[in-house]
Amino acid sequence: MKVSVVIPLHNEEENIEELYAALKSVMDAEKNDYELLFIDDGSTDGTLDILEPIGQKDTKVRLLRFRRNFGKAAAWAAGFDHALGDVIVTIDGDLQNDPKDIPKMVALIGEYDIVNGWRKKRKDPYIIRRFPSIIANWIISRVTGVKLRDYGSGLKAYKAEVVKNINMYGEMHRFIPAVASWYGVKIKEIETTHHPRRHGKSKYGISRTLMVILDLITVKFLQSFSTKPLQAFGPIGLLCGLSGFLINFYLMFLWFSGEHIGKRPLLLLGVLLIIVGIQLIGMGLLGEMLVSSYHEGRRKPLYVLKYPEKEK
Repeated sequence: MKVSVVIPLHNEEENIEELYAALKSVMDAEKNDYELLFIDDGSTDGTLDILEPIGQKDTKVRLLRFRRNFGKAAAWAAGFDHALGDVIVTIDGDLQNDPKDIPKMVALIGEYDIVNGWRKKRKDPYIIRRFPSIIANWIISRVTGVKLRDYGSGLKAYKAEVVKNINMYGEMHRFIPAVASWYGVKIKEIETTHHPRRHGKSKYGISRTLMVILDLITVKFLQSFSTKPLQAFGPIGLLCGLSGFLINFYLMFLWFSGEHIGKRPLLLLGVLLIIVGIQLIGMGLLGEMLVSSYHEGRRKPLYVLKYPEKEK
């Protein structure tokens, strides 16, 4: 079994050498073949200058570089696309995840399709990082139905066949277990070691919360209605349309009785509900057409490489 370790990096020059040494030590001690796939997500510091010599001297190391900063989801997508392993492990490049946890996670792949790391004793500020994370994990678990205590952990292990069929964008990387649950995968969450950040600056903050919420709505929609959008918009459209019809039917009865209805707000509401109902049903039908054509078209790449990977 071959293991691909995917490491997204953005301005992590102070952490690379120590991270590489730790990963190398752990993976060399295992019986599995492996590769270390570093993704330089448009770094503007000396990250690439440190990575290139490592890649030249170590055949286990592969390097991909983006033309600009596309984000963590894109970095993971690139890693999944180019990984050659049967098992794909993701780990953050800030040294907060411990590479020593990788073997026990890989050992569970086979019995499980996804192994999620749980930073039970997380070494981050409580107010700005841990508390929002606790709330977010609770909401995501309730909305998606996939109960995990740490969706935001960068340390995860996957069967390659699972993640290679998932398309990511936005903040979707944190929702992979929820999205993959649609395929009927088995998920295990285990406690992992978490270290305080010693070098560099965190790329995350409270500002990411809004994007996570919006992507959560997307995930829920994709889980329930990705192949049947008419069932999402249709019932609401029918309810609005029927309500508008009944309101206008009542007003028509009053009009035939001799009452003036032209200035009544209820008339505007009835007309509005009918129009909204027609629009929602139309959106559902349009969605059905797009879903049908999607399966026949090509997916647009999420990232652009500055140069193709060189074969060794």
